[in-house]
Amino acid sequence: MSDHTRVGATNAGRSDPRSAIRRRDRGKDDEWAAAFLKRAPYGFLATVGDGGQPFLNSNLFVFDDSEGDRRIYLHTHRTGRTRTNLEAAEKVAFSAVAMGRLLPAPEALEFSVEYAGVVAFGTGRVVGDREEARAALQMLLDKYAPHLRPGEHYRPTTDDELKRTAVYRIDIETWSGKQKEVEADFPGAFSLDALPVPFPGR
Repeated sequence: MSDHTRVGATNAGRSDPRSAIRRRDRGKDDEWAAAFLKRAPYGFLATVGDGGQPFLNSNLFVFDDSEGDRRIYLHTHRTGRTRTNLEAAEKVAFSAVAMGRLLPAPEALEFSVEYAGVVAFGTGRVVGDREEARAALQMLLDKYAPHLRPGEHYRPTTDDELKRTAVYRIDIETWSGKQKEVEADFPGAFSLDALPVPFPGR
């Protein structure tokens, strides 16, 4: 593994200005960040297009550190904004977050929220190797449908299907994990679960 893709044994945000954390008391270590990304249901990929215009792509993803490197894989249609941006500029940012309870306070300015998240910085590229792309798609299937098995519950990805999608890899250069959590009996703490965002058509 090359040095530029290696993340330190402690929070990399303490040594790289891209992922520096203002509230060090809420910073988390690499083990926590890796565990968070492995279970986070979705994330946000930031790329830059022509003229410096930033774009966000919200997507399912899978985090892979099985070979020592830290990588994120995701996929989209074989054509589109994400592919165009990654072919033109490789620097990317990626984030996954989770929200806990809302924390009221006597003053409006002091209202807060429990949260957790990871922000990663690195390089993104289209995966050109067919077998790497196939393996990445299988990792995605294993993450989101762990109870189903290829060859038993569904047909494994074919070469023709690989031609109809684009798989992307983010090589993480630096990241930071952050969490705010308070006592279970925090006065007045409440969850927004009672006020869900409606899914269109339901």
